Amino acid sequence: MPLFRRTMAAAASVAVVAAVLAVPGTAVGAPLEEGATSCLGNGPDLSYLVLFDPGTSAVEAAAETTSACGSTVVYHPEIAVAVVVSAEPRFADRIGRHRAFSAQAALGKSAKKASLTTGASGGVDTRDRTDEQWDMGMIRADAARALNRGSGDVVVGVLDSGIDPDHPDLAAAVDPTRSAGCLTGKADPAPAAWRPTTSPHGTHVAGLIAAADDGRGVTGVAPGARVASVKVVGDDGYVRPEAVVCGLMWAAATGMTLTNNSYFVDPWPLTCDRGEEHVVYEAVRRAVEHATKAGVLTVAAASNEAVDLADPHGQTAGPDGERRELDGSCKVLPGGLRGVVAVSAVSADRLKAGYSAYGLGVIDVTAPGGDQAHDGCVLSTVPGGYAKACGTSMAAPHATGVAALLASTHPDASPQRLARLLTEQARSVECPGDYDLDGTGGQDAYCSGYAPFNSFYGHGLVDALAAVS
Repeated sequence: MPLFRRTMAAAASVAVVAAVLAVPGTAVGAPLEEGATSCLGNGPDLSYLVLFDPGTSAVEAAAETTSACGSTVVYHPEIAVAVVVSAEPRFADRIGRHRAFSAQAALGKSAKKASLTTGASGGVDTRDRTDEQWDMGMIRADAARALNRGSGDVVVGVLDSGIDPDHPDLAAAVDPTRSAGCLTGKADPAPAAWRPTTSPHGTHVAGLIAAADDGRGVTGVAPGARVASVKVVGDDGYVRPEAVVCGLMWAAATGMTLTNNSYFVDPWPLTCDRGEEHVVYEAVRRAVEHATKAGVLTVAAASNEAVDLADPHGQTAGPDGERRELDGSCKVLPGGLRGVVAVSAVSADRLKAGYSAYGLGVIDVTAPGGDQAHDGCVLSTVPGGYAKACGTSMAAPHATGVAALLASTHPDASPQRLARLLTEQARSVECPGDYDLDGTGGQDAYCSGYAPFNSFYGHGLVDALAAVS
């Protein structure tokens, strides 16, 4: 789900609220009788993510899917992952539960829908509000713009809830030819599929990356770069794994430079590489790996779970309400995967925000995400105007914007080189001597490591000026 939901109670102008409900799990079918071949087809149409062996052809995958009573929506032969729809209650048993998972079934259909709240009515306010963007000053983006605004050849895929292409601060930045909706698991380039419907989250994120430097409203980190709207957040607020796989594959296929991922993949805040969760973990891992090989850098929010991602332990509730034990295989997706730049959030005082996840060896860099104390959230674009929001969702696009500047000044750099430049140029932030956020005398989290690299801030605060100097 988008990562500002857990931190937005005081920023009602752009809040998206999701109810976490106890809902039915993946469709359960009785073990198949030997020789059973008929398709019952008497259940609801459910979408499944299905893994195949690497090298499986589209013809082979389709035949196997059909024999299991499913219909292929899309098959990605590069990573041997398919999205399948089936009304067969025993589909997962037929094709193998170790290979198929339905997030639709796990999440159910009763999640509370979000309502779109805009920042203004009757036209977008044209006042210059850049003096309210404390976050841009923190990463020296305001100074960087005087040297390099970013290149229009750099395209950032914003995997999110959609970008408003009519917003005056984004109209010139949005690339409609590389935008697509991925909610069905299959990329749909029709504008109706990638425009925002119920959430301003994606428009807010896009503004932080590339809002115009025009003396009106706000300005992004890389106002000369372009953004593509890749819609992966459903109208119910959930981010299903098939949508994320679609988004990453679309970014690779259309030659994007990098992607911003301000969400975690549902239905779990941390997905474990085991059991039915392995299907989601492996599919997203394959998609990230493919995108990287295709030249796309993946930047992701660390999540707002306030947990140590390097040491997942204890129990947490799954979407069905059952308790699940966390272990070392459990990661936030996609932020915890190899090759992904994971971003934690700091408030205006450069202290790790209380909601931000952390973890030594997981967090790569930190960036402004804000906090709700003293109106300390981050201002950006929303459909119809401007509004403030807090979260690692806001931190990630600052890092993405700096990476876009690096891609502008190093046009031939690989994703690995861009990530290395981003971390090498980050300004070190030491572990705080005291992390008692509520004044009770106890530590709210423990920072490990040393100034150049630690669990709260990774290699440090991203630096836009260094990227263009």
